[in-house]
Amino acid sequence: NPVVTPSIGIAIFPHDGKDPDTLVRNADTAMYVAKAEGRACYRFYDEEMNSRAVEQLKMEEELRNALRNHELELRYQPQIDTRTGEVVSMEALVRWKHPQRGMVSPLEFIPVAERTGQIIELGEWVMGEVARHCLYWDSLGIKPFRICVNISPLQFNQADLPEWIENFLRRSKLTPDRLELELTESAIMTDAKTNIAKLRALKALGLQLAVDDFGTGYSSLSYLKRFPIDTLKIDQSFVADLHSPDGAAIVDAIIVLAKTLNLRVIAEGIEDEYQLSYLVAKECDLLQGFYFARPIYPEDVPDMLRQVFSWEKFTPQTQRIR
Repeated sequence: NPVVTPSIGIAIFPHDGKDPDTLVRNADTAMYVAKAEGRACYRFYDEEMNSRAVEQLKMEEELRNALRNHELELRYQPQIDTRTGEVVSMEALVRWKHPQRGMVSPLEFIPVAERTGQIIELGEWVMGEVARHCLYWDSLGIKPFRICVNISPLQFNQADLPEWIENFLRRSKLTPDRLELELTESAIMTDAKTNIAKLRALKALGLQLAVDDFGTGYSSLSYLKRFPIDTLKIDQSFVADLHSPDGAAIVDAIIVLAKTLNLRVIAEGIEDEYQLSYLVAKECDLLQGFYFARPIYPEDVPDMLRQVFSWEKFTPQTQRIR
C-alpha cells in the first residue's frame, strides 16, 4: 500500500505573523524545512528559516548553472570482491566543483535537486557521463566491468523510466550488463505492487538492480522476495555500528537474508580493519569504502582495476588529490 509521510509547518499568531497571509507564508516555509529534514515530522517557524530559504533558492539557481557550465564531475568508488580481492565494479558518484564555494557536498545539493525536480536532468547527465567514460575505458582495452548508478526516488517514479533507459542504451551502444541501477528501499516500497512491474521492465532490458541503503526503510519480506533484484546494499550506518552487538546482529541478519534469497550483498562505508575482517568472515560478497579508496577520477580507474587487495595485510595506496 502507498505510504504517506506528512510534513507539517507551524506558525503561531501573533509571534509569527499578525495577518493570515503572513502566517500561511511562514507556515509554508516551516513545512519545506520539515520536508528537507526527512519528512514525517513537523517544524515551528523561526526567523532563521527565511535566511535559509533564501540560501536554498540561491543554491537552486547555482545548481541549474552548474549543469550548464560543466561544474559537475563524476568520481568512481571501487567495490571489492571478498573472494578474490579484485575490483569488480565501481559506483558512480556526482561531485560539484563550485567556482566560489569549492567542492559542494552531495548531501547539500542532491536534496535540492530532488525537491526542485532538477534530479531528472542530473540523472540523465550522470548516465551520459558513464557511457562516455565506458567508451574511454574500452578504447584503452580495459575489460568491461559493472558500473553502479544511483536512481533517485523522483527518477524512479517517472512512468517512462524503462523506455528512457532502453533508448539510452540504444543511443549510447552501452550493453545493459555493464549497468546496475541502485534504488532506495523506500522508493520501491512506496507502491510495491506497481513498482514490481516497473522493476521487471528494467530487468527485462538486461540491467542489474540493487536496493541501496537496505535496512533503513520498511521492506516487507513478502515483497522483497518478489522484487527482481540482484543486490542488497547494507547501509553504512550499520557498518559503522559493527562494533556493537546490536549493529553486528543487524548486519548478520541482512547477509543471511541476502544469501537465502540468492542475492549479492555489498557493504558500504568500510573504514577500518575490524569492519573488513568481520564482513569477510561473514562472507559478505562485496566491500566498498574509504579503507580501500576514496572516489577516484575516471582516468585513475584503469590503475585501480589492476589492484588486488589482500586481507592479511593491506597498505593504502597513494591517490591523486585534486
